[in-house]
Amino acid sequence: MVSDVTIGSALDSQSKTAQAQTGLAEDFAQFLTLLTVQLQNQDPLSPMDTTEFTNQLVAFSGVEQQINTNQKLDDLVALQLNNALGSALGYVGLNASYVSSEFFSDGENPVKINYALDGVAVDADIRILNSTGDVVFEGPGQTAAGSHEFIWDGLDNFGNPVEPGTYNVQIDALDFDDVAVGSSTVVEGRVRGAETQGGLTFLLIGERAVSLGNVLNVSEPDEPTTPDETEETPEEDAA
Repeated sequence: MVSDVTIGSALDSQSKTAQAQTGLAEDFAQFLTLLTVQLQNQDPLSPMDTTEFTNQLVAFSGVEQQINTNQKLDDLVALQLNNALGSALGYVGLNASYVSSEFFSDGENPVKINYALDGVAVDADIRILNSTGDVVFEGPGQTAAGSHEFIWDGLDNFGNPVEPGTYNVQIDALDFDDVAVGSSTVVEGRVRGAETQGGLTFLLIGERAVSLGNVLNVSEPDEPTTPDETEETPEEDAA
């Protein structure tokens, strides 16, 4: 089983590789010191057998090669993590649809909410709650099984714009036996940045960090329509 690569595990691996390199250098220095002393004090008439020294040198060489391999792998992991973050930056400025019931509303622009009912319902309500759990908007929803789209204009039940912040959508649906019908929601928001947490890449949408694994699609935001500033004005009649 292959474990997931995270920033924490990558940093831990790099630290262990550095410690292994330092330890190997110290051990090799001690080995050379002992070897030099033994060779200086050997009996000239009965020289020492060099087979053991040769085997130890080969072992040191093998360990050094393994440490160098680990260092190269650490570099590849760091490069992979950097590439993932760089790719996520390409989402900045786009609208992302992601699986969640939480979304950001600035109280000015409409928010698109998609939801799916697991079965047919006889009654369905859409409720928008603020961060304290208070219902700010409530309206009827679709009762057919399957996917539906709802556009919330950012106004509360009294027609007033809500405060900018994170809101939660709830789909309350009941079937013919007054049993709750299951549902799932997909919300949309503008990506304003990207970051990594524990080796995972997240998109910053509103006040939330959304995992890339929950993002279903991205799209270009609709450009606001503005009057043509170059529109010609009628010329005054010549006197």
